[in-house]
Amino acid sequence: MTRINGFIGRRNFLHLAGMGSLGIGAIVGAGGMLWKDEPAVAQHASNTDVGQRPQPVNPQVALNNLLTGNQRFVQGKRLNPHQSKLRLQETVVAQYPFAAILGCADSRVPAEIVFDQGLGDLFVVRVAGNVASQEAIGSLEYATSVLGAQLILVLGHAKCGAVQAAVEGKPLPGRIGIFVEEIKPAVEIARHKTSNLAESAIITNVRYQAQRLAESSTILRNLVREDKLKIVGGRYDLATGKVTMLS
Repeated sequence: MTRINGFIGRRNFLHLAGMGSLGIGAIVGAGGMLWKDEPAVAQHASNTDVGQRPQPVNPQVALNNLLTGNQRFVQGKRLNPHQSKLRLQETVVAQYPFAAILGCADSRVPAEIVFDQGLGDLFVVRVAGNVASQEAIGSLEYATSVLGAQLILVLGHAKCGAVQAAVEGKPLPGRIGIFVEEIKPAVEIARHKTSNLAESAIITNVRYQAQRLAESSTILRNLVREDKLKIVGGRYDLATGKVTMLS
């Protein structure tokens, strides 16, 4: 079985994916083959030579990188890192994102901008309401078990239209209602917590979707248990640009 920096290769991953999560999870549990010998890696340092092996980025360092970048964004001091022609060529060779993000598809919350990151830094999955759909879970399994990201941030935001639709509970056209249904369990939990249902539902939904990631995926659950992955939640404020951690 070919491996990429200690992880299974893309072709083998896609072959195993056809077996379903249980098939892949069985390999993870059998001696931790996905993570044996080498830690996850990420392209953390800039000005590296093309093809040079990047340094490992553990979950706490990855989170610190995100929050520091967000602070620069809020203060109007963005560095716009990893956006050079050299970086473009580096990412042709391979990608080593130091973190994965499950965010809302809202056009006002572009992860690379609000965290002041660049090409190849983040593996971003975006879907309305930052819902942990089966497709999103599969993408995040790939980001962690193949590409080596050790942090997943579930990022919700203020005034989320998808969450508001779930709160209102009105019939929706087309397939819009599909992802809204995935948010309703979080809304029901939020109803018992506070009178400000709209805001509480946004926060509760982030935590609910983060929990779904860990519980619905054998791969992610095993990595968390082995301290090789951390799943956290955050809320983005549209007015200030600040991300506040929720867990």
